[in-house]
Amino acid sequence: MVARLRLFVVAVLALANLVHAHESTLFTSSVSYCDPARTLLIQKFDVAYFASNSSVSFNISASSVEPNVNVTANLLLNVYGMHPVNLTLDLCNLLGGALCPLPMYNFTGSDSIPLSSYVDVSGKVPAIGYKVPDLEGYVQLKLIDVNDGKTRACVQATLSNGWSTHQLAVEWATGALALFGLLLSLWLSSSSDSLVPYRLLELIYLYQSISVTAFLGLNYPLTYRSYALNFAWAMGLFSSHSFRKTIDNMRHRTGGHMDSSDGTALALTNRKMSPYNAIAKSGPVTFFTPQSFSVNRAAISNSLSNFFSSSSVAQIRASSDVATVTSTAENSLDPGIPVYVNTINISTPDAFMTIFFVALILLAIVFCVVVVAFAVIKACTHFGLLGEDRARSLKERTPVVVKSWCLRLALVIFTPIVLFAFYQWTLKDSWASSLLAALAFTTVITLVAYSGFLALRWRDFDTWPFHAPLWGQYRSNRLWFFIPLIAASICKAIFVAFAKNHGKLQVILMTIVEFLVLVSILTFRPHLTRGGDVLSSYLAIVRLVCTGLMAAFIVELDLAPIPRVVIGLITAVIFSVAVVVMFFNFVFHLIQCFRTRVPIQRLSSGRESSELEEPSMQEKGKESP
Repeated sequence: MVARLRLFVVAVLALANLVHAHESTLFTSSVSYCDPARTLLIQKFDVAYFASNSSVSFNISASSVEPNVNVTANLLLNVYGMHPVNLTLDLCNLLGGALCPLPMYNFTGSDSIPLSSYVDVSGKVPAIGYKVPDLEGYVQLKLIDVNDGKTRACVQATLSNGWSTHQLAVEWATGALALFGLLLSLWLSSSSDSLVPYRLLELIYLYQSISVTAFLGLNYPLTYRSYALNFAWAMGLFSSHSFRKTIDNMRHRTGGHMDSSDGTALALTNRKMSPYNAIAKSGPVTFFTPQSFSVNRAAISNSLSNFFSSSSVAQIRASSDVATVTSTAENSLDPGIPVYVNTINISTPDAFMTIFFVALILLAIVFCVVVVAFAVIKACTHFGLLGEDRARSLKERTPVVVKSWCLRLALVIFTPIVLFAFYQWTLKDSWASSLLAALAFTTVITLVAYSGFLALRWRDFDTWPFHAPLWGQYRSNRLWFFIPLIAASICKAIFVAFAKNHGKLQVILMTIVEFLVLVSILTFRPHLTRGGDVLSSYLAIVRLVCTGLMAAFIVELDLAPIPRVVIGLITAVIFSVAVVVMFFNFVFHLIQCFRTRVPIQRLSSGRESSELEEPSMQEKGKESP
């Protein structure tokens, strides 16, 4: 089975060669100590291997600070839990004993060195290792004292090949699709028969659902977590230095005790999780002696001679931002939201406040648009640019349209605000952040609940447009169907926030919620058209299947890294197809709006049977007597 999965990975990822020419390179993407730093201090550690000419380029700043230390060097390569390289070098037998004892010096410099033919890196790394997206591998260098066997230094550097499923182009493409839907919705918002505004909400909810699947306490493959990061913007997670600085100052002045880390999320990831996969057993250790391991000493000596510096150890230590993360370290990032947000340079305690500021910015933009719209209407009316009937109609409809779009904005930010407000309360960090979370949560919940109450109680023509974002796409006898969908969002937010240390429980509960949503759609068929029921059912099936596939990432299941990567890629493909379906749905509505000219009014009570057979994606039916 594993062999078939590996073959599937090779077949899928080999297609990348046909898409874009990419130089075969491996380079360090993060560095951290795997043991408290004593003998070796590191300030910078950037190393790259180029397969084309078998050379190594480096930019290193380090310092050896303990005298009279005789060590052996163990070099371990971990790739997807496997160990193709695990060798130990006796440094006392290299370079004529120049490294025994380990010399005390500061080294700062960069260069490119061709490797000797004895160092067969290309034979150890298969060609697919340079193409697989989000490579899960790291190199560990451990210096062991030959006298007492104690570890004098341990450094781990994660590896990357430059390929990733997290791409700026994907973020822009998904954002452009949302913008297209927004503009089309604004254009058709004055029409009583358009479904586009409701499809826009379904698209945003799809984006947010993809992000939420990466918030659980699971051992995600790096490739799926990177894919889910493409939709972080839909949750309001925008990385900004000014945001971070403002939020940190506010938190520290209001009782905040959690520090914001400037290190990368990879360096602080739990060692049992991807990309480390350190729970796999190490392979046999190979000992190299001068007879079996040879280097071009002259080339290395000439390259290194120019880079010994006189920087003090205190300067190296003060300027270093390399973290110490062990298998039992408390500073390692927990899976789920901490790893997700830190990967995009947002610290865990800053996550909610980032979303809060983004929501305020959206509210300010809406306010400016509304002010400009009212000013234009007033100016056109004052100068007689509009007819009397047209001006009266605009004055009557504009407030209703504005209120309905404010409700749509509340529905867009509903999931991010509720979820991260819950999560902020679990941190118990800053009373100001907790207070703002409570205010934002109460505001959004109250607005949606109050609108839902009015929508269910008053169904006359004068009030329905304001509440249309909640129930405008449903049949008159199914106006209440927005309630289970809102309840499902709240339940998932509760599971993510308050069961963050129980990934298995999160997957089970969220799968149950998605299953109940699907069953309710199939049972009640609430939408005005068959197309609406089909699309809603399809999206519910996608969410159910992808949530169920998250079970493969449960930590206790201990599934091997390669099968996890395959399942992550399959999940990403399923979600991506759903996004493409939404794109064609918008295109379909765009074509329909040009072909259909006659608006149809909304039923105030009941619905004729002929509406159920209406082939066009109309939202309203004939008014009931």
